[in-house]
Amino acid sequence: MSSAMRTEGVATAYDRWAPIYDLVFGNVFKSGRQQSIEAAEAVGGRILEVGVGTGISLPQYRRENRIVGIDISDAMLDKARERVRRFDLRNVEDIRVMDAERLDFDDNSFDVLVAQYVVTAVPDPERALDEFVRVVRPGGEIVIATRIGAGAGMRGTVEKALMPITSKLGWRTEFPWSRYEAWAASNGRVRLVENRPLPPLGHFSMVRYAKLPG
Repeated sequence: MSSAMRTEGVATAYDRWAPIYDLVFGNVFKSGRQQSIEAAEAVGGRILEVGVGTGISLPQYRRENRIVGIDISDAMLDKARERVRRFDLRNVEDIRVMDAERLDFDDNSFDVLVAQYVVTAVPDPERALDEFVRVVRPGGEIVIATRIGAGAGMRGTVEKALMPITSKLGWRTEFPWSRYEAWAASNGRVRLVENRPLPPLGHFSMVRYAKLPG
């Protein structure tokens, strides 16, 4: 586990973000959030949203889909629970504190897993990605909205230099596409469906994997 990012440290960071998270990031991530939901609902069924945070995306899911939301920050989830009550979201099965690297669900429990801006915010991204695959049924999908680092050049150098600062805020700047490629090859149970830029300005991407049969 990275010395710069620990699970308890990430939880503390996002507890601090909870009162202002929607105000600061709501519009920034709006398009990515909507496109992630649309991709998930193209499969439909039982959907796990990892890093559900304040639950800002929950009212946007169609009511015929069943949603479970988890996050490492209980302060964020307090806002999500309030949202479920306010909008009477009866399709939300559960909201609970959980570590993305240690999902407390049986294998093949979900049709789709959505992880919006989560992969770069966990201490061990590859372990979390392995867990995502484990809990999704064969033929299901993992939908990831994320920032993909440059990995090289001036931008990559800047990203690495910023890591000591951004890790304290709860996310990493340095996470190149090569890590996804290496993880997928090592995991061996996924097929890349899509990797495309998201607004604003293509700084974020949607990455979709399908879980292979068998």
